[in-house]
Amino acid sequence: MKRTAKAHWAGSVKVGRGELTTQSEILNKTNFSFKTRFVGGEQGTNPEELLAAAHAGCFTMAVSYALTEKGFAAIELDTEATVSMDNAGITGVHLSISGNVPGLGSEKFEAITKEAERNCLISKVLSIPVSSQAHLVSL
Repeated sequence: MKRTAKAHWAGSVKVGRGELTTQSEILNKTNFSFKTRFVGGEQGTNPEELLAAAHAGCFTMAVSYALTEKGFAAIELDTEATVSMDNAGITGVHLSISGNVPGLGSEKFEAITKEAERNCLISKVLSIPVSSQAHLVSL
């Protein structure tokens, strides 16, 4: 299985703008720019927000999977992922989850969420090597 997303950018970093499109087209030419990333006041997204969304979704599904494997069914699971940054880059992600799971105690819920934190695919990918390939187009 492979999933893709495309980014297009035009202009310099501070005044240019870009568009993001995902394979599913749930994001379809979605605006991103210096302003949407660092300043605000412009409609659009940014890589850190998308990372937070991906991590929140993956982690929540991992918790649901772990609960199912242990014989529990969640009525609701709600996760907020907070990506922290400083001048050097991303410094961490904090996942905060609330759940309504009949028959499950808080200690067991916390243990299951810690397991999901380690096993979520996005948690794992944050520590793997990244590769790239470049093609220069001369006009």
